[in-house]
Amino acid sequence: MAATSTLSSDVQTVFGVEEPGLDVEVLKESARKGLINALNSVNGAKTLVLDPSLAGPLGLVTEVALLKHHGVDKMFWLEPGPLTSTTTNVVYLCRPLIKYVKIIADQIKKHAKESLKHRYTLLLVPRTSTLVSRILEEEGVLGDVSISSYNLQFIPIAEDVISLESDSAFKELWVDGDETIIYNSALALDLVQKVYGQFPRIIGKGDYASKLATLLTKPLPNQSLTAVNTTNPSAPFDSLIILDRYVDMITPLLTQLTYEGLIDEVIGIKNSHVELPVSLLNPPPPPNQPPSQPSTSTPSTSIIGEKTKKHVLSAGTDPLFAELRDLNFSSVGRRLNRAAHRLDEEYKARQQAKTVAQLRDFVGKLGGLQSEHQALRLHTGLSEILLPYTKADQFNKSLEIQQNLLASYESSAQVTAIEEMIAQGADMQTVARLLCLASITIGGIKTRALESVKREFLQAYGYDLLPFLLSLSAPPLSILLPHPAPPSIPATVIANRLPFSAVRKSLRLLIDDNSEALEEVENDISFVYSGYAPISIRLVQCIAQKNGVISNPAVDKATDRTTNNDAGANSVNQGDTDGKGKSVASKKLYAHPIVGWKGFEDVLGTLPGKTFDIPRKVNDSAGPSPGIPHAPSPIRPREPTTTTVVFFLGGCTYTEIAALRWVNRQHRGRRFLIATTGIVSGASLMKSMAGDGKRGQDP
Repeated sequence: MAATSTLSSDVQTVFGVEEPGLDVEVLKESARKGLINALNSVNGAKTLVLDPSLAGPLGLVTEVALLKHHGVDKMFWLEPGPLTSTTTNVVYLCRPLIKYVKIIADQIKKHAKESLKHRYTLLLVPRTSTLVSRILEEEGVLGDVSISSYNLQFIPIAEDVISLESDSAFKELWVDGDETIIYNSALALDLVQKVYGQFPRIIGKGDYASKLATLLTKPLPNQSLTAVNTTNPSAPFDSLIILDRYVDMITPLLTQLTYEGLIDEVIGIKNSHVELPVSLLNPPPPPNQPPSQPSTSTPSTSIIGEKTKKHVLSAGTDPLFAELRDLNFSSVGRRLNRAAHRLDEEYKARQQAKTVAQLRDFVGKLGGLQSEHQALRLHTGLSEILLPYTKADQFNKSLEIQQNLLASYESSAQVTAIEEMIAQGADMQTVARLLCLASITIGGIKTRALESVKREFLQAYGYDLLPFLLSLSAPPLSILLPHPAPPSIPATVIANRLPFSAVRKSLRLLIDDNSEALEEVENDISFVYSGYAPISIRLVQCIAQKNGVISNPAVDKATDRTTNNDAGANSVNQGDTDGKGKSVASKKLYAHPIVGWKGFEDVLGTLPGKTFDIPRKVNDSAGPSPGIPHAPSPIRPREPTTTTVVFFLGGCTYTEIAALRWVNRQHRGRRFLIATTGIVSGASLMKSMAGDGKRGQDP
C-alpha cells in the first residue's frame, strides 16, 4: 500500500471527501430535538427514570447537561424497588417491555399507599404499545399515567453508519420468535425515506428481510418528526439492500481481524464507547518527548484491576482512528510507526525555526500536533492491549480451527480440536462459536461427536446452559445440528442447510493469494479476515460491484485502471498515489447501474431464505417530504452521485462495515450508507442467547 505524505490525505481517501455521503447528523439532531420536545411537554422540574438499555443510545444524541437545562432535576435507573422523587413530575423513559411496565405500576401504587402525589408521564421508545396500556389497566394505574412516545430511531455511530442500537434484535427474532424489531425497522427506514427521499428499488435476501420489504411497500403510520433547518434535497437513493443476518451466520462467528473489530472482540465496544485505562486517556506528555517512541508513556497492557473510563471512538474527532479502524490488525503497527515518524519530523521543525514568522507558524500548529500526539499515544496503548491477546495460544488455536473449517480441511479433526479446547479451559463463547461454525460449514456434526462435545460443554460451563444449547439447535435458528439429521428435525430445517463448499466457490469466498499481501495491499474484501470474504458483502457486490465477485481485483488491478468496463470494480487502495503524488481516486470509474441479482440466481437459490427484488414507483419531482428534516445535497455539478442503503436485519459486525467501505472506495458515483439493528460479534450473539450477563466474557 503506497504511503501518503500526510495523515490528512489518508483520511481524505478513507472518508471519500471528493464524494461526501448523506449528512446523517440530521438524524442525530432530530432525535435530540425530539427528546427536548418530549421533556418540555411536561411543565416544571421533573425526575427522569431511565431504562438502563437506553442510556448508551441516548448518550450518542444528547448529554446530561442538556437534560438538566430542560427541567430534569434528578435521574434514576428504572429498576425494582421504591422510587424517591422530590419533584411533582415523574417521567419514565423506557422501551415497551412488560418487566419495565410492571416496575412502573408497582412504584405508582406504592406512592399511592404513602399518599404521595405525583404526575406520571410514560415516554415509550420508539412507539406506544397497546400491550403497555393493557398491563397498566390490569394493575389499576392506567388513569394515573400519561402515555406518549419518543420516536428514537436510527442513531449515527459513524459518518456512514446508522444504527437502531438494539442489542437483542437477533435473539428476539431467531430465538424468541418476536418480530417486533421488523416493524420497528420498517418505521425507521420509512423515516429515512421521509428525510432523504424514497427508495426506488428494494432488493434483498432472507425470510425476515422479505417481511420487512413487504412492510415498506405498504402505508405506515405517520411518525412525529422534529424539523431541522436544512436546505436542498439530498442525493437520491438508487436502492435499499436488506440482508437477513441468518443468510450469513458464518461471518459473525469468525474472529474479527480488523483494528476496530478486534477492539470489540477483546475489550468490547458499546454504543461507540470503550472502557479504557485512565492512564491511557491522560493528557499527552510535553512535546519535547520524541513521539517516535510512543510506547514509553503507555500503561501496562493489562486493564484488569486498573481504573477505567469510558472513551468514545469517533473518526470525527480522531483522524488517526479513521485511518486505523478498517485495517487488518497486522497492518496497524506499520501505520502507527509511519504516523510517529511524521510527528517526529513536525516537532523537529521547531528546532529549525529561526525567524519570528517561522516560530509563529509552529505555534499555530502546536495544538494540532498535541492532539495527534495524544491520539498516537492512545492507539499505541490500545494496540499493546490487543497484541498479547493475538499471541495467546487460545486465540491462534481458534483461528487455526476457523481457517481449517472454511477450507473444509479435516473437518472431523476440527471438532476434536474444539473438544480439546474445552478441556484446556477456553471460554464458553469461543467454544460455542466454533461449534456453530463447524456445524454450518460441514453441514452438521456427526451425531456421536456432537453428543460427546455437548456433554463436555455442559460439564465444563454448567448445566444451566442446556437451554442455550437447545436454542442453537431448535428452529428457526438451527445452527448446531447433528449429521445425519434425526427424524425429529423438520424438513425445512434440513433444506436450509448451507452447501458451504458450493457457495464458497460460486462467491469466491476464499482468496488463495499470499495472506500477508492481502492484509497490506487490500485488493479484495477478504483482507478483513486475512483471506476470507464475508458472504454478506459478497451479496452486496453481486448487486453493486459484480466484477468484484467474478474475478480477483488483485489480478485485474492494472487492467481495471486502464479500461472502461461497465462494472467500475477497479481496485483503488487507501492512500494510493500516482508518481506525482496525485491520488488515483481521480481515476476511479463510475459504478455500474443497480440491476438486481442478475447473473447470481443459482447461488442465491442455495442460500437460506427468500430472494426479492421489488421496483417501486418514485415521483422524481418529489424530494423529502415537506416540513421534516432533510440534509444538504452532496452532489457535485455534472457528476451525480447516488446512495445505496445496505440494511442488516439482526445486526452487522465491524468487519462487514470495513469490507463495505472498501467496496465504497472502488468507484465513483455511488456511496453506501450502512444501516443496522445493531453492532454484533460472535461473543455478543452467544452472550445474548445464553441469557446471562456474565456469560461469554473473557476470564
